[in-house]
Amino acid sequence: MERMRTRKEHPTGSTSSPTPTPTPISAPSSPPPRWAVRAAQLITLLALPTGLWRLAMVCGFPSGYTEAGFVPFDTPGSKLWMLTLSVACELLALLSLGLVRPWGETVPRWIPVIGGRPVRPLAAVVPAAAGALALTAIWAAMPLWWTYPHTAMTPTGRLLVGVIYQPLVLWGPLLGAVTVSYYRRTKGSRTAHTNTPCPANAATASEPMATVVAPGHSA
Repeated sequence: MERMRTRKEHPTGSTSSPTPTPTPISAPSSPPPRWAVRAAQLITLLALPTGLWRLAMVCGFPSGYTEAGFVPFDTPGSKLWMLTLSVACELLALLSLGLVRPWGETVPRWIPVIGGRPVRPLAAVVPAAAGALALTAIWAAMPLWWTYPHTAMTPTGRLLVGVIYQPLVLWGPLLGAVTVSYYRRTKGSRTAHTNTPCPANAATASEPMATVVAPGHSA
């Protein structure tokens, strides 16, 4: 007895196309909560008072130091260091906005090579978390400022510097909280799959399939 042979063909006689390869699609993350946005914005302001204070010293103002105490800061090397430190601190503070802005999840297109690519959550979470821990440790003792002697400063300068440095105590904890919020939002952005027909087969993907049997046999 002749064995039945079956195959699926389109009405035109061409063989059926293979199953389309699943196309990965990144699920969008949820928007950041309002408190996280406010916290990130506040971080950008925390380093501003101390930055302006150092810039005043760069311009030659004692900024609370005595005449003798200001001498080590009135050199080209010290001024360059204070200027660099002020700019670097403010830039680092501004980076926290990436945890609540779209450019923290997708690299801006104007950046060469990697522009437009999605940001891997851990690529942002790991350095942000490390920075939060480091900043918390660095400024943890700042509330004790007035318990230490500052002989190179005037009484008014000692009070002023103590006040403008206190906000930095909040930098680490706030950055840590915003980082946790970012991680919770982006960890759900897993890759989904959808069966999308290839462009070459899209026109015929919905056509009915015909079953052809060997002569002398019914379907």
